Parts: sequence; structure tokens; C-alpha cells
Amino acid sequence: MSARILVLGAEGATGRRVVQQAVARGHSVRASDRSIGDPAALPSGVEAVEADVLAGDLRPVVAGMDAVISCLGVPNDPRTLLNPPPLYTTGTRRITEAMEAEGVPRIVVISASFVVAQDRGPLLFRTGVMAALSKVLDQMREMEALLRASPLDWTAVRPGWLMEGEPTGDAWIGPDVIPPDLIRTRTGDLAALLLDCAAGGTWSRATPAIARDEPDHKESSVEVLLEMLS
Repeated sequence: MSARILVLGAEGATGRRVVQQAVARGHSVRASDRSIGDPAALPSGVEAVEADVLAGDLRPVVAGMDAVISCLGVPNDPRTLLNPPPLYTTGTRRITEAMEAEGVPRIVVISASFVVAQDRGPLLFRTGVMAALSKVLDQMREMEALLRASPLDWTAVRPGWLMEGEPTGDAWIGPDVIPPDLIRTRTGDLAALLLDCAAGGTWSRATPAIARDEPDHKESSVEVLLEMLS
């Protein structure tokens, strides 16, 4: 069954995949980001709407939708991680307020398994990367608390460390946190789960986790640190 889906953060790595997969599944898609680089590059039929979730009226952005998928996130560069904008907190609060005002019932957001378990991955990852992510993870915890207190039908998906990749169909999906021996999540697999939750209503008021066993070099601390510095 098709749905009307708003994708926030549509210009990001996961957001682009959500838009593409949603169109392929036959959904009606509204793609939104602070700026849309090339609206003509979006799949045919996608409505492009520029919006800043931290400013301005979001009611017209969410109006008429069946569900909202928030792919909002911050860059992994160290400077941003030290002082991240309040996308997960203030942004999510403003989105949910607009949804309640417009009668949009369903929201699916990206959180992280690391909000509840920071013992995944190699030692350097646990000691170095987790420390750098502390302020972002604090925001994600606050976001999840905000959603739990909301009357909306919500899902907070908790991936591992994201990596660019096509959907595989064989990712591990389970409640709350990824297994101890996994660390990576492909953007394509994450996009598929976000859509399943938004359009199919799965994992309602829950925190599903998703990850996949990837080649050793993709799961190394060196690879992750290089990604952060790139």
C-alpha cells in the first residue's frame, strides 16, 4: 500500500537512498533539506521542499503526509562533533509539534545503538570514536525521550557506524542494540528499514537496531577514523 512520506535530510547519504527506495516502492515522496542542490536530480515525481528544521514554520512542510522519516544528522568532522547543532533535540521537537498540529501520525528517526551500548567494535573505536560522539549521543538520548513522551506513533532506528552501501536484504535487525560482534550498518539497509517502519507501521514505539557483518577492513578502527577525517 502506497503512502505519502516526507523525507527530512533528503540530501544526506541515507536520505537520498530513502527517497530512491520510496519511489521504487510506489510511495508519494516529499524530499526536504535545508537546501536542495539540484531538484531536477531527484527521481521523477518527487516534490522538493527546502526547510530548516531549526527555524521557520514546519507545518506546511509536514502537511498532508502519512509519515515523516527524519534522516537528519551532523557531519562526522571533529569540529562539528565538539559543538553539534541541536538537530536531534530542538529539530525533532519542532518537527513533532508541527506534525501534531497537522494531524500527521507517524515519525521514524535515526538514532544509534551507541546510545545504549558503547562496547561494540575494536578498542580504538570504543576509546576514541565514542568519546568524540558523546555530545551527539547525548542529543540522541534526549530525542528518544522526547519521542517516548509524544502522542505520536514513533520509531527510533538504532544503526551501528554508518557506511555507504547498497541494500543487501541480509542485515541483522533486532530490538534495541546491535550484537557485540557487529559495528557497521549500510545506508541502503538502513533506508529499507526506515521505509518498512514508516509505511508498514513495523516497530511501533520501539527502538530496532540494524547492522551487518562486513569485511574486516571495513570494520577496523583505522577505517572509521579515516572516514571521520575525510
